[in-house]
Amino acid sequence: MTQAPVAGWAASGEDLPLISLAQLRRADGSRDHAWVACAGLVYDVAASPEWRDGLHRGLHWAGQDLSAELADAPHSLETVRRMPCVGRLT
Repeated sequence: MTQAPVAGWAASGEDLPLISLAQLRRADGSRDHAWVACAGLVYDVAASPEWRDGLHRGLHWAGQDLSAELADAPHSLETVRRMPCVGRLT
């Protein structure tokens, strides 16, 4: 089951739907959803032009936990947190 973004949910992860790794992997941008996980939370990146077709700058695919890759990114976690948070990775 996939969850739609819910506006107004705190980025703290409290009271967010739980999203399994399998659910995250299915949200790779090839269907309706393009999600990425970072620091334990899952974000919907589908509306971002930087994630066209589920691919970010030719380097990263949606449907993955990109926490480890963030250290090498030219942006911080704050950039990711601008995206709608759809759940907490379990």
